[in-house]
Amino acid sequence: MPCNRREFLTVGAGSVATGLLGTMPLAYGDTKPTTKAIAFDAFTTFDPRPIVALAEQLFPQKGAALGNAWRTRQFEYTWLRSVAQHYADFWKVTEDALVFAANMLQLDLSADKRQQLMAAYLDLKAYPDVRPALESLRRAGIRLAFLSNMTPTMLAAATKNAGFEGMFEFALSTDKVRTYKPDPRAYQMGIEAFGLQRHEILFAAFGGWDAAGAKWFGYPTFGSTACIPRADAGDEGLLGRIRLWS
Repeated sequence: MPCNRREFLTVGAGSVATGLLGTMPLAYGDTKPTTKAIAFDAFTTFDPRPIVALAEQLFPQKGAALGNAWRTRQFEYTWLRSVAQHYADFWKVTEDALVFAANMLQLDLSADKRQQLMAAYLDLKAYPDVRPALESLRRAGIRLAFLSNMTPTMLAAATKNAGFEGMFEFALSTDKVRTYKPDPRAYQMGIEAFGLQRHEILFAAFGGWDAAGAKWFGYPTFGSTACIPRADAGDEGLLGRIRLWS
């Protein structure tokens, strides 16, 4: 069931509205329960491309390289900290990754440029096609939540910027459990928040690694086949191609 990020939102909304999400097959049997809730990774909703655009403005002809190196190290740091049980929140991880990426590319990351790039994470806004899809899901009676590595402050800022206050029932940050996806403790937050069984919660992943982790946990899962999507690849390439992992 391949589609891009825009198609995921459109198909997801339409499917719920017509009851199709309630008949998704599960990997572990023939039972087809109704999908009652969707947990979204934040980057399925919020557009990170302006961060790369700012990096290009600050470092002409180096912005894309900085963005790619920054993002790669950002997630590698979350995985390393999870395995080592040496937690630091996502804001700290993001800043450490930025410093590493700039040093690797031999860029002069002044205190002012560092502050500007970090502040861009507090200025994220939603993709323009997100609101209609979310409204359709809510009309269909589907409960919505974020389940993200972002800190509560980062999630709150992006939610406010997008005008999504009251649209998501929960903003679940892995900061609460002091680990990162794909640690099962991160995905468990969705079950505890919604009070539902895992097969009743659809997980919408931004990265392929997150889709795999959610599937292993037991969530029916939509996710990108690209392990770390390119933030400069445009709307079609941002999530790569999407497939139903369940």
